[in-house]
Amino acid sequence: MTGAERGRAPFGPIVQNGYVVSDLERAVHHWSGVVGVGPFFLLEHVQFARLQLRGRPTQVDMSVAVAYWGAIQIELIVQHNQADSIYSEFLARSGVGLQHVGVMTDSVARALEHLQARGVDPVQWGSTASGIEFAYVSTDFHPGAMLELIEHGPAIDSFFRMAYEAAQSWDGTRPLRRVG
Repeated sequence: MTGAERGRAPFGPIVQNGYVVSDLERAVHHWSGVVGVGPFFLLEHVQFARLQLRGRPTQVDMSVAVAYWGAIQIELIVQHNQADSIYSEFLARSGVGLQHVGVMTDSVARALEHLQARGVDPVQWGSTASGIEFAYVSTDFHPGAMLELIEHGPAIDSFFRMAYEAAQSWDGTRPLRRVG
């Protein structure tokens, strides 16, 4: 019997704190200069193969910067357009801040089945052009942040590993590094 069959979640512990920001470079300089987290790897204008918000397609233009603080990944998200998204909703409702926590899973679909059986529905989901599957679920009704399910795969696992390894020997130089 698997953990999911016993009622345990088919995903791991929190590995990521995702912050919505209005100025990405300013946020990177705060995290690197004040807190000492870095280096941040910037993915500009993330391309999506598909993106849904509450079952409707949406066209979000966003960039993210990722770094590690020990074992926890810090993700900074800025949305460049006014498209409907969980990020624009969060910014309008709360301003900048912690919007979600991320967990890794072997299957977003299986994790969603597990959560939906417990009354938790997906809010925004899709995949990137590089095939990374993800879903944000409606766990923010409880004080705190949404939960993002991130599916293991070659592209995401190697990117996260590269960022983690860079953080282990980071000397404080070049806090923001463009990828791709």
